[in-house]
Formats: sequence, C-alpha cells, structure tokens
Amino acid sequence: MLWAVSFKTVFIDQAVVAYAERFSTGPDEVQRDLIETTQALGDPAVMQIGAVQGAFMTVLARILQPRLAVEVGTFTGYSALAVARELGPDARLVCCDLSEEWTAIARRFWERAGVADRIDLRIGPALDTLRALPFDPPVDLAFIDAAKAEYVDYYEELVPRLAERGVILADNVLWDGHVADPARDDAPTRALRDFSAHVAADPRVMVALLPVGDGLSMITRAPA
Repeated sequence: MLWAVSFKTVFIDQAVVAYAERFSTGPDEVQRDLIETTQALGDPAVMQIGAVQGAFMTVLARILQPRLAVEVGTFTGYSALAVARELGPDARLVCCDLSEEWTAIARRFWERAGVADRIDLRIGPALDTLRALPFDPPVDLAFIDAAKAEYVDYYEELVPRLAERGVILADNVLWDGHVADPARDDAPTRALRDFSAHVAADPRVMVALLPVGDGLSMITRAPA
C-alpha cells in the first residue's frame, strides 16, 4: 500500500515512488492512523508529507540528535512526529502553526506516540515565533513547510540561529514540477523559484535540492 500522498511526487513515475516506499522504513501504527485521519480531511490532506520523506526526516534526526529543532508549518503533525521520536529527553521541537483545528489532531497523535513532552507548539505567525527565538542554544534541525511567499523570511531568521553542523529542510521546492515549467507564473511557483535562487546564491550555506516528496532542499552552513 502506498502510504505517501503519492500524487505529490508527480515528477517521478509512480512505480518508482511505490518502489521507494517498499524499501524505506514504513510508518508504524500511530503514523498509519495519522495518515488515514488526515486523508479523511479531504483536499487539505495534500499538505501532509509522504512516508518516504517522513522516514528521511527520522533518519536525519537520528543522525543529528538535535537539542533544538524547529518546524515552520505543522498541520496534523506527521513531520513533527517523525522528528520528535528521535529527540532525547532534554531536547525540544518548537512547532509553529496558525491552526488550532489541525494541530489538535497533531496533539492527539503526539500524545499517543509518547512524544508530546518534547514538542512546544506555538500558535501564531511563524515569523513572530522565529524572531523571538534566542541565538543560544542554536537550531540543530529546522523544517520549513508553510506560506511559500514567506520562505525567504523564514530562512533568513533561521540561518543566523543555525548550529555549525545544523540542517534546514525546505519542503515543496519542486512544486509538482511547476518550478521547471517556464509557462507557470503563479505566485507560489514564483516564490519557490525565488527561494531556491536566494539560497543557491547565499555564500553562508551549502544546499542540495533533492527529488524527495514534492522536492526538499537540504541546507547547511558552508565551511568557514
């Protein structure tokens, strides 16, 4: 069974998507139930990351062992769950979102998974939350998956707070492949093109744009 919202990866053959899921660590019972609960929401379910991307984020969190992680855009909590399950008892994940309704689902599943005590959910504009974050401790892992028009602003708040070997992940950077289509000129597509160009031109960082999910930019500090 495809546990990803597979139509998000339209630029890769769906047989390849299924193959990637088959040979990636799959969702556990809590994650499967969260996927099904989110899909029952209808159209908004497209905002949930896929299972392979969730597995990637869990593996990365296991490698990095972040003390402080930040998520910009939480929705029903799948990506937060993927990271929080690898956090130590003294680590925290700060989640930024505007929706009490969708994050209420997230809270329920975080409790069920036993990770709610590691997550600090802050309801309100994400930029306000990011600007209020101290510079110490630094951010070890960040995930950007919210308003596309504000990606550059989120990024600019996170980079100065990023640990030396910290990582920023930015979601949807391939946007169903639309970013590579010169005929597409809608606002989200332009915003994501601008974001990728901004990051690629930034001498402070290194970036790899990965065809995972709907496109995932993996960003870290450049060598001094």
